[in-house]
Formats: sequence, structure tokens, C-alpha cells
Amino acid sequence: MDHTAYLDAALARLHEEGRYRVFMDIERARGQFPHATWHKPDGTTAPVVVWCGNDYLGMGQHPEVLAAMHEALDATGAGSGGTRNISGTTVWHKRLEAELADLHRKEAALLFTSAYIANDATLSTLPKLFPGLIIYSDALNHASMIEGIRRNGGAKRVFRHNDTEHLRELLEADDPDAPKLIAFESVYSMDGDFGPIEAILDLAQEFGALTYIDEVHAVGMYGPRGGGVAERDGLMGRIDIINGTLAKAYGVMGGYIAASAKMVDAIRSYAPGFIFTTSLPPAVAAGAATSVRLLKGDRARREAHQQAAAVLKTRFKALGLPVIDHGSHIVPVMVGDPVHTKQLSDLLLSEHGIYVQPINYPTVPRGTERLRFTPSPVHGPDEMDRLVRAMDALWSQCALNRAELSA
Repeated sequence: MDHTAYLDAALARLHEEGRYRVFMDIERARGQFPHATWHKPDGTTAPVVVWCGNDYLGMGQHPEVLAAMHEALDATGAGSGGTRNISGTTVWHKRLEAELADLHRKEAALLFTSAYIANDATLSTLPKLFPGLIIYSDALNHASMIEGIRRNGGAKRVFRHNDTEHLRELLEADDPDAPKLIAFESVYSMDGDFGPIEAILDLAQEFGALTYIDEVHAVGMYGPRGGGVAERDGLMGRIDIINGTLAKAYGVMGGYIAASAKMVDAIRSYAPGFIFTTSLPPAVAAGAATSVRLLKGDRARREAHQQAAAVLKTRFKALGLPVIDHGSHIVPVMVGDPVHTKQLSDLLLSEHGIYVQPINYPTVPRGTERLRFTPSPVHGPDEMDRLVRAMDALWSQCALNRAELSA
């Protein structure tokens, strides 16, 4: 069998559909984010401004976060040395979990190497703890949640996105005595819309279901202390399991769940994705703990972030660009074609020094391809002016449609 031919055919399909992904070699400069250096394929370099990073608040450059990482690195060395059960639990891991439990007002928290793994490992383990568990999953849940639910071998029901009436119908159709869990997100990252948290919690209470919320795109950025949308809305105490990340607003790396002490104890004892994975390096845990602690008291940074997102949306709308605006910090501009989306991305980078990655299928459905901008408090007026001018010029250059502007 010619295995190479199969690989060539698979890659050729991606190229033909305009959705072959190319890694951009971007080197961030300490203290200068969102400015970075692009290392081009031809060996030359060029300055760029990053407009698609997940370091939403610039905490990956915060001097206290960096100092904490240096301190832990000098004290302990590079790696953790093992899994959490075998020499990989340090004071840095315990401090971070304590910060996270406090953030969400839960009894305990559990660290994973990423929020993807946290979702996958937890959701795939829950049926072992609750035999016969039925999981009700929002249709637009993240791939990590879908994968965890798929792998768990239990029953699943998918309700239409944010459709609580459909969720009710599914709950009513099942055995009232079967254990149930509703899995959903607070902010859906591709459109930037919010989940109907309170309505879902009311249904969970009515039908005796557990609740699992992914706050990955909200922790650090919403709520009085950055606990997420559930904290902002005063609903955190009604949620059983909260999933979050340390790689976005907190600017470091890792994921976690926060829940009751018994729930955390059971997950850590039964989840293979936790048991058999080397723990985060102590320096990473130390930096993340410092970032979480700092953001608990930094409302000004959160407010500046929201303001930057609102201003960028307003300016794009003024140009007639098709922005999706659900009131969150995420700024998607719809293109609707993979070739044009990549063309815009390439031209922004090569001609204007602006880096924004195209978002194509399978991340979003075909026909909804887009550019997704993530403004931050450290994107200044000059950077925003340059971006808006570039988008205006390229939208015309590529002959893309503009929205009708209201009088």
C-alpha cells in the first residue's frame, strides 16, 4: 500500500478547500506585547502586532508573574518530576489550586495541563462515578467537551444552542430517576455569545441535574474578582463543576476544575487523563497563581479590556464590516469563504504587519469562516487605527460585501 499517496490526498483536500493551516513563527518580546517579531519562511524577520492572541489581558508579560516564575524556577528547577501521585505535587501546585478554589468560592480545585484535558478527562470520568448518567450538551460546546462526552460511553443528548425549551423537552423525555448532568459554556468563543446560565440552572434544579460550565473565555475577565460570567451574574454557588483555563486571561498555561471537595477527590482518583499525566512545571504553577491573585483585585484591567472590545466593534461597524456582537469581548468579522478569509489574513500580515489567524472549518461551520480579533488593554489607539485602516482597505481590495449602515 502506498501510504504516502493517502497522506498527499488528505493534505491536497485541505489546500483545495482553502483551509490548510500554516504555523506562523511569532516571537513575542518581553514587555512589548502585543508587538512581536514574525520569522518569515525565507529566513527574514518583520515586526507585527498580534490581534488574535488569547493572552487577553497581557498578563503573560506582567512583571510580578514573571518574577514568580523566576523564583520557582530558581528554587525547584525546570520540571515537576512526575505525575501528581508520584513526586509531581509541590507547594506551587497546592497554592495554585487554593487560589482557584477561592476564586470560584468552591471547596477545592484540581489542576490539569490544559482546559482541553480538564474537560475531556472530567466529562469522560463522570459516568464512572454516576452509573447511568445522561449528559445534556449544548450543540456548540467546545471540541474538548464533545470529545469527553463521546468517550465516556454513557448516554448523551444534544440540545440546540442556547435553546432551553429544547433542553426541557429532552429532560422531560428521560427517566426522572436517572442521574443527569447539563454541560454548557458561559461564553462561546467563535460568536462571542453568552450561555443562558440562570435558565439552565433553574432547569437543573427542577430536574435534579448536576451542572458543568466551561468558563474558559471568561475567567479573569468577568465578575468582581474575575470568577467568570457566573460570578458576574451571582450564580457561581449554584454550579456544581466549573472549568477554566490559565492560558488565556491569566497568560500562562494549564486548566482546572473547581467543585466540592468530594467531587474533586473522585475525579482525581478516577480520571486517567489526570492520573497518568506529568504535572505542570512548578514555575508555570507559580506564575499562574500570581496571575490569578493579581486579577482578583484588578477591575481596571477588566474594564479596559471590555472598553477596547467595544470600541473596535463600533469602528468596524462604522465601516460596514459584518461584525457579530453579542456584548462579549470577542470580535468576529464574518467573511463566509475560506479562500477569502485566508487571503485577508495573509494580506494583513504581509502588507500591514498585522497578525490575525483565519478561522475556518472545522472550527466553525462551512460558510461562516471569519477573522476573530481579540483586543486587549495593551492594544493602544495607534495599533487600533492601523488595524481599522487596513481592514477598510483590504475589504475593498478583496471586493467583499459590506453591511448596510443605518442612518
